[in-house]
Amino acid sequence: MSSTTDKSFAILLLSVTLLSAAPTPSTANSDKHISVYSPVALYSLPLLERPGSDYVGLLELLEPLGQVSTVVNGRSLKIRYNATDAEFTAGKTQARIHGHNFDLSAPFLIENSRGLIPLGSLSALLSRFLGAPVNFREAARRLFIGDVGIQPSFRLDASNPPRLLLNFTSPVTPIISQEPGGLRIVFKRDPVVSPGSQSISFDNQVITHAAYSEANGDAELEVTATQLLTACVSTDKKTITISPPVAVAVQPSTVAAHPQNPAQPSPASPASAHRILAVVDPAHGGDERGAALTDTLAEKDVTLGFARLLRHELELRGFAVQLLRDADTNLSLDQRASAANTAHSSIYITLHAVSQGSGVRVYTALLPVEGESRGIFHAWNAAQAPALPISRTVAAAIVAALQKSQFSAQALSASLRPLNNVFMPAVAVELAPGPNGIDDLTSANYQQRAASAVADAASALRDHLGAQP
Repeated sequence: MSSTTDKSFAILLLSVTLLSAAPTPSTANSDKHISVYSPVALYSLPLLERPGSDYVGLLELLEPLGQVSTVVNGRSLKIRYNATDAEFTAGKTQARIHGHNFDLSAPFLIENSRGLIPLGSLSALLSRFLGAPVNFREAARRLFIGDVGIQPSFRLDASNPPRLLLNFTSPVTPIISQEPGGLRIVFKRDPVVSPGSQSISFDNQVITHAAYSEANGDAELEVTATQLLTACVSTDKKTITISPPVAVAVQPSTVAAHPQNPAQPSPASPASAHRILAVVDPAHGGDERGAALTDTLAEKDVTLGFARLLRHELELRGFAVQLLRDADTNLSLDQRASAANTAHSSIYITLHAVSQGSGVRVYTALLPVEGESRGIFHAWNAAQAPALPISRTVAAAIVAALQKSQFSAQALSASLRPLNNVFMPAVAVELAPGPNGIDDLTSANYQQRAASAVADAASALRDHLGAQP
C-alpha cells in the first residue's frame, strides 16, 4: 500500500468512467500492441518485433472470436477455426486456408509451439477465416471486424461556464486526464473512430479546440481550453460533458463537523430518499499506480474493479453509492477526504490491494495528537476522532462477515490517510491474494465474494451509520 504526497486543496469532484482493463501478456515490447474490435470481443494483443516485420500470435488473434485448436508438428502448424482448416509452415510466405493458397507479407514463424502472423497479412487472413469485412489500420495498429466503429459528435453549449458535449453512438469507457491547457481522453478498449474531421475549432474563449488522433492501438481526443476542465460521463456512458470545474474550498487545517443529524436530513440530503450514502474510494489512479502487484498489474486497476463490484453490492442492499473515481484519474488524499465530507456520506470505504500475504485486512484510523477542536471545527488530521468508535465497530463487522465467507481476515489500525481526515465512519479494506495466489486479485469471483461480505456488514449496521453526528 503506497501513499501520495499532499497536493493543493481546491477540490474537483470528477465523475469519469473506465472499464477496468485486463492486463495483456508481457513481452519484450509490452507497451506496443494492436487493438482488435469485433461484435463478439474487444481485446488487445502484444506486438512482437522480429527482423523484417512485426508479428502477433495467430492463436491469440483467433481465440476470442470463435472455437479454435492448433496442432504443431515440426515446422508445420495446423489450425482449425470453427469450420475452417488452415496449414502454415515456418519460414514460408504461403499458407493453405480452406483449401486455397494464401500469400503472407512475411514468413510465418513458430516460436515455442506458437504461430506468429505478420501484421501486414491480418486483414486478408481474417477475411478468409471470418468471411466478414476486416479493416486494419496498420499505422495506428487498430483492427476492426464488421461495422463496430463508434462515431463521436460534438456540441458546444455556450452557457456560462460553457459545456462541450461529446455524444457517442455506443457506450464508451475512456481514460480521462487533465493536461496543461485542457483534457486528454483516451479510448483503449472502445472502437472510437474519427468524427469526420481530425480537428475541430470552437468559437469560444474557454473551450477552443478538439483534435482526434489514433496510435498504438488507442484512439484519443484532446480538448484545448484556456481554463482547467473536468469531465463527467453520463449513466448510459454515451455522453461526456466537459466544462470548467466548480471548486469547493476547504480550510486545510480544519474541517467542519457534520452540521446536522443525518437521521433528520434536510431535503437536499441523500438520506432524504431513505437511502444511506456510502462513499467508495478506489485508492490510487492516474500517475499514482500504487503497488506493483505483478510486472503488468498495478494496484490502481485492482482497486477500481473491486470498487465497482462493491458499489453494485451496496446498491443491491439499498445504499446510494458515490465512487470517488470511476476511471484512471488522479485525486489527492485531501481531495478524497473533502469529497466524502462535502457529500455528507454516512460511511467511507477506501480500497487497497497488496501482493503479499493472503485474505483481507480491514483498517481503521490511528490518529495523531492534534490541538483542541474549535466549536464545530475539528483539527484536519483528527477529524475522524468522533466517529472512530463506530468505525471500529464497522471494521469488526466486516471482518466477521469476511470470515463467514471463508476469507482470512483481520482488523488493524494504521496511520493511513485519508481515514483520519473524514468525520463519518471510515475503514480501509485491503485485498490480498487468496488460495489461487496473485490471480485472485483479478478474479471477479474472488472480488465479488469480498465485496458481498463488506456490503453485508455495512447493511447490518445501517441504523448505526444513519445515526452518526
